[in-house]
Amino acid sequence: MKPTLLILAAGMGSRYGGIKQLDQFGPNGETIIDYSLFDAIRAGFGKVVFIIREELRADFEEIFLPKLNGKIEVDFAIQALTSYVPAELGEVNRTKPWGTGHAMLCAKDHVSTPFAVINADDFYGLEAFELISNFLRNDTDDQLHAMVAYEVKRTLSENGSVSRGVCAVGENGNLASVIERTKIYEKDGRIVYEEAEGLTPISPDTPVSMNFWGFKPSVFPLVQRQFESYAIANIDSPKAEFYIPTVMTNLIQTNTGHCKVFRSRSEWFGVTYPEDKPTVQAELKRLHDDGKYPDKLW
Repeated sequence: MKPTLLILAAGMGSRYGGIKQLDQFGPNGETIIDYSLFDAIRAGFGKVVFIIREELRADFEEIFLPKLNGKIEVDFAIQALTSYVPAELGEVNRTKPWGTGHAMLCAKDHVSTPFAVINADDFYGLEAFELISNFLRNDTDDQLHAMVAYEVKRTLSENGSVSRGVCAVGENGNLASVIERTKIYEKDGRIVYEEAEGLTPISPDTPVSMNFWGFKPSVFPLVQRQFESYAIANIDSPKAEFYIPTVMTNLIQTNTGHCKVFRSRSEWFGVTYPEDKPTVQAELKRLHDDGKYPDKLW
């Protein structure tokens, strides 16, 4: 059974200043999503679900449906502010989406196979898709999920701080913990993360999550219960976000799930700030010039 790819594309892009999910970065105007789709198809994925806001649907259909016709099944899931929020909580007073864990939950009725989850604005590389695809197609343990980890030193931006899930890996190769650090950057030759208490150094080869996850569909009821509890506790916090690392941490702590960690040697780069765009454009052009991708993807 071919796995499904979920693409998280409902974010607001507050630091980027625009809809970076649909911005053009490749030499022929490709989005970063185009490269993820091209690699996912090569790695054996059979369906893609774009998780988007309703107002983006027409643009996504216009851009992606023609080029994907006959290559992979395509579906759309809408991440609405009220999706899966308990009705008794009443009106939802927020403008920002509930976060990546909530986005994944919004695809619940669109997925019937093991599935991967990625960000729309990150380039992960073919190897990462092959690792997750092989795992999802061959592993039969419903409680074992997976993630692709990258060294934190390879995931920084020269143009400001980044948010990363910092991972601890056990001797068995499974994830022991993942903690979202929202301000990681290089300072005075060291990589640090910033919190209210100050700055904490972090080793350059520390594995971090770039939101490339693999899940079995049995996870959805657990995620739904987690989110409902989170929504009840945070209904009056309009900026609170329910992250996928929060989901995984709960699974590990309650012994209802485990997560195998794959360390990727793939290229990784992403777009957080407008100033990141020229770097990404240059990296993609280099990959085309090196023959990693054809002159035109589609």
